[in-house]
Amino acid sequence: MILRDGRNQTIGVIFQAGGVEHQLSFRLHRTYLDPVIEREKTMSDSDLMQLYSRRILALASDIPHLGKLDNPTGSAHRRSPQCGSSVTAHVVMQDGRIVDFSQEVRACALGQASAGVLGRTALGRSRDEIARARDELQAMLKTDGPAPAAPFDELETLLPAREFPNRHASILLAWEALLGAIDASPA
Repeated sequence: MILRDGRNQTIGVIFQAGGVEHQLSFRLHRTYLDPVIEREKTMSDSDLMQLYSRRILALASDIPHLGKLDNPTGSAHRRSPQCGSSVTAHVVMQDGRIVDFSQEVRACALGQASAGVLGRTALGRSRDEIARARDELQAMLKTDGPAPAAPFDELETLLPAREFPNRHASILLAWEALLGAIDASPA
């Protein structure tokens, strides 16, 4: 596909190969146009297969505690500006522990898988335990840290997403929303 400006001048060429876009742009260099290939890390079919493994899809398709609580003590909504994913968490806290919890999840499979692990592990936990798991998840994704410790060790399934920083915000979203809901709950 050739992109043209309003005066029918070529401003760029976009090639499509295997469903992944590659953009070729031009910049003026002295008296001639010098083509420069601009490529970001794109996902090949094998990258997608690894990233969206059967285990990730299984976690994403089975998210416990979906919906909205009738009388939460705290609620919080978080949205990722990068991808548009959003999670709203509702919580009932008692004696510093989560006694009831629900979440409304609108996210990609990675965000849903993360929310699935959270849904299986949140009840009975304190804010500190949830924050520690979120921090360990973030370290695993961003700084090559180890997978979170039990009972959150199922988050290791998301390890292939380490190579794709643009997916990290969606993966952390449910955890951020739950921490916000806990913080909104009276002490």
